Parts: sequence; structure tokens; C-alpha cells
Amino acid sequence: MSDPTAQTAVTARAPARIDTSTPHSARFWNYFVGGKDNYEVDRQIGDQIKEIFPGLVDVAVTSRHFLGRAVRHLADERGIRQFLDVGTGLPTADNTHQVAQRAAPDARIVYVDNDPVVLAHANALLTSTTEGRTAYLDADLYEPEAVLRAAAGALDLSRPVALMILNTLGHVADHEQARDLVRRLMAGLASGSHLVISDSTATSEGMIAASRAYNASGAVPYHVRSVEEIGGFFDGLELVEPGIVQVTKWRADPGDPANFDLAVDAYCGVGRKP
Repeated sequence: MSDPTAQTAVTARAPARIDTSTPHSARFWNYFVGGKDNYEVDRQIGDQIKEIFPGLVDVAVTSRHFLGRAVRHLADERGIRQFLDVGTGLPTADNTHQVAQRAAPDARIVYVDNDPVVLAHANALLTSTTEGRTAYLDADLYEPEAVLRAAAGALDLSRPVALMILNTLGHVADHEQARDLVRRLMAGLASGSHLVISDSTATSEGMIAASRAYNASGAVPYHVRSVEEIGGFFDGLELVEPGIVQVTKWRADPGDPANFDLAVDAYCGVGRKP
């Protein structure tokens, strides 16, 4: 394996021309969490959906808070030093590598996406502590074995890895296919690895209406699932307490800014591979 102290970008192609004529899920989410990497078309559908279901903004913000708590827990309490973040989206504040390397400066993080919009911003992700490593892969969730082969250039897959798939699996329309992709990714990781998932859920009429409006906008569709379907991604794994819960409830301190008392249509979980 190559020098573990280096930080490296691994890309297979130059970014394609960015289409600003239709909404884009990463830019849309970026708008909701207060980022600046979005266009008028993304803000227009964002504002339209705010009218239909204002709670989606809470989903975006509190899902980001969950990412931070999950990464800190894995680094601080479970000794995880390697993170594979699939479908990372656009960088904002407190990305996976920033949270992990604050807790463990020697942590290695590999981001995976195959979207030209995200690839265009990859350099913003490629900052690392001198002790650790941050890499970016142009790879596809639909080719999990290829993702693992590429990640092995920066991570030691014989040791535990935290697989992060946050607000991404909704792009896979077929639930059984989504489960199969997760299983194949986890199959290539060592015992003691962890799976971290969060996603919007079909737990209110407002969220379902927001999903329909987004999917009718011309953007790549995003499918919200039931809480039971979210739980199914963790079959065969040991769920970390408190199990499958709303993103606001996962190991949150009622006094922190994660809006512990806020009910949101987004569920999450963390599971350990035996």
C-alpha cells in the first residue's frame, strides 16, 4: 500500500460540464444545509419544497449533525481509524474527514462519488492532517467491488473500516437492489467494521409530498423508504445502541444543537460487523 501519510486525489476522468438547467440532489441538499455550491434552479425547487414541507430543511440539518456524532463515536469510543464515505455529496462544514481527524489525527478517509458536480469540488475535500490521509475516488455505488478495490489504495481493508452511506440510498429505486449493494460493500470489509446509514423516510404525508415534488422536477429521483426498510440494511450486523431511530435521537445530548426534541422524517443506525 502507498504512503499512508499522503493525501491523494484519485479520479478517472475530468469533470463533465455542469448542467444548471435541472435541479441536482447534491446542490439541493447543499442549499438546505446553508452551503453556497448551488444554482438558481436548485434554490427554486428548494423553496417550492419548503412551501410543501418545511420540515425537509430540519431533515437536512439534523442529518448533518448525526454524521458528526456517529463519526466521533466511532473514532473516540470504538477506535475506528478508517472511513469510507460513499455518495459523499458536496462539502460543507464538518465533513467526515474533519470530524474524524479532530478526534484522531491519524484517521484515513476515502470519499466516493461519481457525479461530475461533486468531482468539480473534490479539491475542497482533499485537506488532511499530516498524520492522516484524505482521498477522493471517482467510483460508482452500483459497482461495489470496484469501489472496494479502489479504496484499498488508501485504506487497509484487513482492518476495521466505517462505511458511511448517508442520504444516498434513496437514489436506488429498488429496495432489494439497495440492500444487495450494501451487503456487497460490507462483505469486503473486515470484522469490526461498522455501517452508518441515514436517510429520509416515508413517515409523514409532508415528506411523501415533498419527495413527489422533487421527483417531478426533472432531477434524478429520490425514493423515501419505511423505517423497517432502513432497518433491513443492517441485517446480519450488531446494532449499536440506540438502534434504528430518528437522526435527532441517535446518541444526542438534549442540550446540544442537534434538536433532540425535534421529530424529523429521517432515520439512522450504526451496525457492527461481527
